[in-house]
Amino acid sequence: MAFRLPLVMQAKKHILRLTLSKGKKVLSANSNIPKGYLAVYVGEEKKKRFVVPISYLHQPAFQQFLCKAEEEFGFNHPMGGLTIPCREEIFVNVTSQLES
Repeated sequence: MAFRLPLVMQAKKHILRLTLSKGKKVLSANSNIPKGYLAVYVGEEKKKRFVVPISYLHQPAFQQFLCKAEEEFGFNHPMGGLTIPCREEIFVNVTSQLES
């Protein structure tokens, strides 16, 4: 016995499929980011891309960067990814301390 979904449900499934397929394209474009890592863009004027471990998200020093990014950009990041508005030297200094 077969069940037919109402037309509205079929449309929702189609939209979901389109959304998932678009997501796959985004993931394949960023496939050079290893699992367990996150790409961030850092800098005040010229942005540089860094790939950092996701474990940094739990560190208080890195959370300060996230708060600063939220204050400045909200959810609208100009680079299309997480943008941290601070000097590159400061970011490198803080993240190098997190590694040790």
